[in-house]
Amino acid sequence: MTDYTKHARWDGPIVIIGFGSIGSGVLPLLARHLDCDLSKTTIISPDDRHRAIADEFGVRLEQVALTPANCREILWPLIGGEKAFVVNVSVDVSSLAAVELCREAEALYIDTVSEPWAGFYTDPGLDVSARSNYALREAMLSFRRRHPGGPTAIMTCGANPGMVSWLTKQALLNLAMELGQVPNQVPASQREWAALAQRLSVKGIHIAERDTQRALHPKEPGRFINTWSVEGFLAEAVQPAELGWGTHEKRLPPDGREHESGCGAAIYLSRPGAATKVRTWAPMAGPIHGFLITHSESISISDYFTLREGGVVTYRPTCHYAYHPCDDAILSLHEFAGREWRPQPNWTILSEKEIADGVDELGVLLYGHERGAYWFGSQLSIEECRWLAPYQNATGLQVTAAILAGVVWAIENPRAGILEADEMDFARCLEIQGPYLGPVVGTFTSWTPMDGRGTLFDEDVDNEDPWQFQNFIVR
Repeated sequence: MTDYTKHARWDGPIVIIGFGSIGSGVLPLLARHLDCDLSKTTIISPDDRHRAIADEFGVRLEQVALTPANCREILWPLIGGEKAFVVNVSVDVSSLAAVELCREAEALYIDTVSEPWAGFYTDPGLDVSARSNYALREAMLSFRRRHPGGPTAIMTCGANPGMVSWLTKQALLNLAMELGQVPNQVPASQREWAALAQRLSVKGIHIAERDTQRALHPKEPGRFINTWSVEGFLAEAVQPAELGWGTHEKRLPPDGREHESGCGAAIYLSRPGAATKVRTWAPMAGPIHGFLITHSESISISDYFTLREGGVVTYRPTCHYAYHPCDDAILSLHEFAGREWRPQPNWTILSEKEIADGVDELGVLLYGHERGAYWFGSQLSIEECRWLAPYQNATGLQVTAAILAGVVWAIENPRAGILEADEMDFARCLEIQGPYLGPVVGTFTSWTPMDGRGTLFDEDVDNEDPWQFQNFIVR
């Protein structure tokens, strides 16, 4: 790829927290597309596995793990002077603590997940609801209510969460065109977007992903293999399964629970996401069983597309992740579960050089409307990824390109305060990210979660409405 358009100018320092598969992949994109002085960039990382990449771009890498005790001491000298931009792509570094510090320094900020300090996900002193993504999101939203405005701080802006919120809006416009219900103008507010989704009779949204990237060498026992952060995936895997809960749903799952406070847009199940499968569909893969891994977009999308009248919720779509990772990650998860959720001693994140072939097919499946279901998203292959950008596989590039889009948007909108990807200009973000997504396709399907059901076993299904969650979940 040779189109290295400079999308924005940044004169201050850039601080990248974390330099694993995502941090090392986003650095080349920032170098390509920002008019900036990379000598002002500092990487904070607990290890130096990718120091050669930092050296290639003339960037200083400080090998240290951020903790509650040293976070201010290490970060403030980097962000407390000339206006800085903090790109947080770490694990075990509190997003809330980082946002608080960035507000104080008037620095811009972006992350890909609302991350807590180490130990949160497995803290036996916290109940299931308290260690959910719902709780992490509510803590950040509470901070925003107390501190409105200020420097832009973008919460959870990677591929998902992040890009999928932008894809959802474009998919709604595509669907409106196909159904002959094109709005007079593109919705300009949360309420207008929610009204459009209601008018189109969208009952739910899956973040439907099938990763077929195949390693050159088979997985060994005792090793967790993944196409992105193993540590991040393990953390999500043991969190409770979470989903946005739509107004069309008739009943909670048997192990479904509502949160006692907050926006009320989501529920959780009393089991890990890595032990929960759901039926979904993607164009290349067809029908698949994906894991209901918790992600904050499952909550934020349902919340964003909620309509209220007189304080009463009148419309909300169900929304959740349905993730079929690469086959080696499936084997790794199975082994991880068999170890009673104790991580394997060895981890591998597949680099672009360790993958034979495959595609990360990631999109949104809008269902329940007049045409049944509509999938819209990216079908990025490892072959195209190698041509597009260095130091990452197809999964990573979908994330890093979204970070690039978020960084550019924040520079263009530096006083937007704390916000989520759902609240950004989706068209501008997709314009920046688009060249790195491979084929972006939209297709209708006649598939429903009832296909082929009831022929071999007596199942507890809802035959009147195929789009009930009880029909999606795999028991």
